[in-house]
Amino acid sequence: MKRQAGFTVIELLIALVVVGVLTAVAVPAYGGYMLRTRLTDAYAGLAGVQPLAEQFWANEHSFEELDDAPNFPDDTENFTYALTAADATSYTVTATGRAGAAGFAFTIDQNGRRRTTVTSARVAEGWSASATCWIKDKGGKCSE
Repeated sequence: MKRQAGFTVIELLIALVVVGVLTAVAVPAYGGYMLRTRLTDAYAGLAGVQPLAEQFWANEHSFEELDDAPNFPDDTENFTYALTAADATSYTVTATGRAGAAGFAFTIDQNGRRRTTVTSARVAEGWSASATCWIKDKGGKCSE
């Protein structure tokens, strides 16, 4: 009798199970990685607001039209930026998530206070809000 070459059905099933397990772990991890990458758009945009605001106030003695300043953050694929409150002595700028970053809003004010708000859908996914920082992951760790 001649010996058959190739794989048995059992060997193929084991290989499929291994691939399935690896996929089940890798796909959610990749999705989380991509979301954390999208959030950096907000951090980068808002980080430049404070020096911009200080320069604007030195020239205008008010923050009321800060969003008209030449270097005010431009909207990106993942976030829109808006001056949500402003008067002569204070301001709040908000980055609101859209597309893949929907459900997140990050703010900064004239004192450098950072805040994160999340929608109930993001809370259900394990994200949390913070009144003191911009969160960077589901564990609630603050960004630098």
